[in-house]
This record gives sequence, C-alpha cells and structure tokens, in this order.
Amino acid sequence: MSERKDIRRFDVTATLECVGSLAFWSLGPIFITYLTGYLDSWTQNVLRYSVACLFWLPFLLFSIRTKRFDTRTWRRAIVPALANIIMQGLYAAAFYYIGPAFMTLLAKSSIIWVASFSIIFFAEERPLVRSKRFWLGLVLSVVGVVGVMYFRSRPVGIAASGMITGVVITLAQAFMWAVYTLSVRVAFRDIDSRSGFSVISIYTVAGLFLLALMFGKLSGCAGIGPREWAAVAISAVLSIALSHVLYYAAMRRIGATIPALVILAQPFIVFAISHVVFGESLNIFQVLFGVVLLAGAALAIWAQQHLRRDWPPVTRECVDA
Repeated sequence: MSERKDIRRFDVTATLECVGSLAFWSLGPIFITYLTGYLDSWTQNVLRYSVACLFWLPFLLFSIRTKRFDTRTWRRAIVPALANIIMQGLYAAAFYYIGPAFMTLLAKSSIIWVASFSIIFFAEERPLVRSKRFWLGLVLSVVGVVGVMYFRSRPVGIAASGMITGVVITLAQAFMWAVYTLSVRVAFRDIDSRSGFSVISIYTVAGLFLLALMFGKLSGCAGIGPREWAAVAISAVLSIALSHVLYYAAMRRIGATIPALVILAQPFIVFAISHVVFGESLNIFQVLFGVVLLAGAALAIWAQQHLRRDWPPVTRECVDA
C-alpha cells in the first residue's frame, strides 16, 4: 500500500528537474542562433563544448582519484564520441540556414530512426513490431515530418537554396542523433553515465577542435566581445552540462517516460522565445503537423516504455547543445 502511495505521490523535485532540463535545452538553439552573427559553426561548437568539458572535468578527476572510474570507459567512449562529433557539427550548422524553432521541430524526426535501429539491433525491443500503439506513433511521426517540410514558407533564389540545405542538414543530424543515442546505450549499459559523458566530452572537444582548424576561423574568437563570450559560457553550462544532470536526476526519481515526454515540448518553447527574439514564425499548417509529429513521438515512447518496464533508460547525452 505504501509503495502505491509513493508511486502516485506528486514528486516536486522531479518535476522541477524536468522543467529545468526543458528550459535549459530550449535555450541552446537560441544562443546558437545568436552566435551565428559572430562565429562560424565550427568555432562556436568547439568553444561551447570546451566549456562544458571543463565543467565536468573535476568530476572525472575526482572519480579517477577515488578509484571509482571504470577504465573501460576510455575505450567504450570512442564510437559514441565519433557519432557525437558528426552530430554536433551538423546540429550547429543547421541554425545558419533555418530558424531555431523549425530546426528543433524537424530534429524530433530522430524518433523514427531511433525506433527503427532499436528494432533492428536490440532483440528485446523487437516485440514493438506487434504494438499497434508503436506503429501509430511511427506513422504519425512520418506524416508530421512530411507536413512540416511541405508547408514551410517557400523563399526564392539564394534563400530557397539555404532553406533546403538547412532541412537536409537537420535530417542528417536527426539520423546521427539516433546513431549516437544507441551507441551510448550499448557502450555504457553498465557504466556510470556521468563518467561516460565526461570522457565523450573530452574526445568530442578534440574532434571539434580539429574540424575548427580545418574548416573554421578560430581567429574570430578575438573579435567577439564580453556579451558573446557570456553567450558561449552560459549556453555551454546550461544547455550542455546542467541540462543533462537535471534530466538524469529526473529519470532516476520517476523513470524515463515522463521526462522524455516533457522534453517533447521543446520545439514550442524554442518557437515562443525565437518569435520574440528573432521574429521567427511558423504557419498554422507547420504548427499542426508539428503537433502530429510530437504526438507520434509521444506514442512511440509510451509504447516502448510499456513493452518492458525493466529496461535500462536510454542514455541521452549532449543533446541540444
């Protein structure tokens, strides 16, 4: 009886953690878009991730010093880090072509790839094929993605080319997000996710630095002022580092389903902020199909959660940097 009361009790702490992670992740696209006027995508990527890496470095050093660190993490983090480097490169680049709300909404198409890869590579998830709720969610997600793209505003000339480029980059990022998510699930199934994220962030910074050297303009760092540096630091700490701490804390308290469903509200939070700050707008059809997309994602998450209650939660690191 007491257990049932505990389950039904409203968890204020977990609720605040969910809202906090949603708010911090929603700020990421706004800061990235703001920095597009001052830094190229490669440079702002390495700057923001470097700050996030430094934020977690004391925890990693403490774990190593107290012998709580699993040395397998160094090897297991390689593949997820490679996927994360590609994903982060695409993620930041997309905001140079399309608005943050449109990009964030379209990026939720990753649920299609995550679901498909899960069924292919994880035997315990293959019973999802028999779930009507899962297939309905998948169909709604596909319809939503198609509708959001089809009813987008249609600029002409160079602007039209930029729009198409942004859409392609975003869809590629959604695919790489699924690759990254599932590689993390395999690599860190029995390893502390905080240690895994710390090591991934080190590898990611190294990879992003090489990309910035090859394709970016690191000299641009000298030309930005205190306000831009503040945007780099704040977005890194809030949108990369703290958001994950809050998200995982919420999952530990109330499970994975509710936090995942709460995060689905991100595109509309981003839209509300972007509309005020940048004047971005979505037409009524994009909003409607966006709701269809998110409803489909919610159904897929719900079906997955009810398949087996005892699965370990899928690790979600470095999202929405």
